Amino acid sequence: MKKSFIKYTGVLLFGLFAFTSCSSDPDSPGLEYMPDMYRSPAIEAYVDYGEVRGRIDENKKVQLTALTPPEFTIPFYGTDSNLVKTMLPYQHLPNALMKNTHGLFNERLSSQDEYTLAAADKINGVAFSEKVIEKGKKIYTAMCQHCHGEKGDGNGPMVTSGAYNGVPNYTEAQRMALSDGQMFYSIYYGKGMMGAHRSLLNKEEIWTVIHYIRSIQYKDYAKTGKIAFTDTTKTK
Repeated sequence: MKKSFIKYTGVLLFGLFAFTSCSSDPDSPGLEYMPDMYRSPAIEAYVDYGEVRGRIDENKKVQLTALTPPEFTIPFYGTDSNLVKTMLPYQHLPNALMKNTHGLFNERLSSQDEYTLAAADKINGVAFSEKVIEKGKKIYTAMCQHCHGEKGDGNGPMVTSGAYNGVPNYTEAQRMALSDGQMFYSIYYGKGMMGAHRSLLNKEEIWTVIHYIRSIQYKDYAKTGKIAFTDTTKTK
């Protein structure tokens, strides 16, 4: 009788433990026994390792933990060959003069006029679609409109308020003739008073916002994805 009682009690306790280890959350593994033994906690890139769980290491508090990846390192962007190609390192280098004007330090610089060379890049790195135009509009509104204006005429709030000047009108004929490559180079490295945006937007996003800028410059671009260079109609 005593052995049976112990046996059934053990089964009951095991059943209760198994039941309570379950969770209604489909993404939860439930109650685990010492999970750190077989699944190590992920390293967090921006954690101050000088103070972890209340333990302070004075030596680590003065060391950088988030380091810049080595030069020519290429992040993994999946298996989409078009996306991978788009995100490869940019083939044009910043001009040597930009070291002083745009604060480009510890970088390979070119003595050539890379902006002019970029004029040959006439094909946008991201395929045109209506969804791309929609995404480009969101990026433009958040990152560009405050200076370049809603219509791309250079009359954004930063300009009309008097806080900033010298922003070009990209709906003018001479500005419309810029190639996609020149626009990319200008956004990526910066041009004139505009700083580099490569730390704010990745290459895919830059190409995407260029599609939207084209839709501002050419009234039919948002539908066709093609530029009619004779069309100087401004979007209203």
